[in-house]
Amino acid sequence: MIREQLMNLLSEKEEEMISLRRHFHENPEISFQEKETANTIASYYEGKDVVVHRNVGNGYGIVVDIQGKKPGRTIALRADFDALPILEETDLPFSSKNPGVMHACGHDGHTAYMMVLADCLIQLKDQWNGTIKIVHQHAEEMAPAGAKSIVDSGLLDDVDEIYGIHFFPTHDVGEVFYTSGWAFAGCSDLSIKIKGKGGHGSMPHTANDAIVAASSLVMNLQTIVSRRVNPYDMAVVTIGSFEGAGASNVIKDNLILRGDARYMDVSVGEKIEIELRKLVKGLEESFDVKTEVEFLWDYPPVYNHPEQTAKAIKSLEDHGVGEYMTQAIDSPPSTGGEDFSQYLLKIPGCFINVGCKPEAKEVYLNHHPKFDVNEKALLVAAKAVGDIALTALEMQ
Repeated sequence: MIREQLMNLLSEKEEEMISLRRHFHENPEISFQEKETANTIASYYEGKDVVVHRNVGNGYGIVVDIQGKKPGRTIALRADFDALPILEETDLPFSSKNPGVMHACGHDGHTAYMMVLADCLIQLKDQWNGTIKIVHQHAEEMAPAGAKSIVDSGLLDDVDEIYGIHFFPTHDVGEVFYTSGWAFAGCSDLSIKIKGKGGHGSMPHTANDAIVAASSLVMNLQTIVSRRVNPYDMAVVTIGSFEGAGASNVIKDNLILRGDARYMDVSVGEKIEIELRKLVKGLEESFDVKTEVEFLWDYPPVYNHPEQTAKAIKSLEDHGVGEYMTQAIDSPPSTGGEDFSQYLLKIPGCFINVGCKPEAKEVYLNHHPKFDVNEKALLVAAKAVGDIALTALEMQ
């Protein structure tokens, strides 16, 4: 039976997954600069009976076409491979060799398990029907990100369903957790430039203090969530950067506020933008300042299609629980952002989470300088996604 063969083959290649993960962890590259990472991935497929598309989209994206024995459904599996501009503090023996760059979100593990899963599917390609497209995606971490450009390339136009996973250290190895419907928040970057009139701190009446105006706006922006958005809707507005440094006795001429907005429904994001622009316009009137606003629509919310999610989870519960995983957990939505949403706007599918809690270590969340992945989770991810892929291909 092909499913059993795939699972056995993946188990035999667990050490290869770990070795690949450690290589990528040692050699991280940030979004849109992942040239050597892409070369390593593409080289892995050399000599294999596949078609490899390189430099897909707006960066170093790679799409690998694997043709089965006979025509059938087309399923895409995605893994991202960019790192973050973070100085690593893990003290791992395979820590980053690139100062200030780190795989702090698990994309090294995503790539490693997916490469080995792809290799196993290639070895068994005479036993399954249809096409599997392996999407090695660049630049998930930095807007405009890579997913939309890969969708726009047209290489996935024939895909029937798409699936992917993310590692999270909040859950134990063996736990798979998922959300049907809205699963991850949409995310928009915002930038507000405020220009007043500089002056001396001893004579504020001759100036127009941009810092005072900006401080008022930071507080008022919170009323968007508390007074303009339905309490039953998820919304967050954060100002994470207040760029107004200067001498203590100088009234600042201008400054920039930067932040982001999160929402689980695009209509809520639109409401946030409308209300933000109203408040900024009112700031101009109240404080006699000039403003410039940018509201960038980075990542839409992730919507896991209920039919595909139910089918995927049933497959995991039927085949995986008690074998390579312990349980599938129905979880609430996450306020994190993920550009897998771009695929799901056009292709039915789902994005699930895989527990990777380290053993005998303090747990650090994704994007922390001490973030680490329990490498036992690589095999869980490979088997889970392989299991889902066979079910999606209708290979029972």
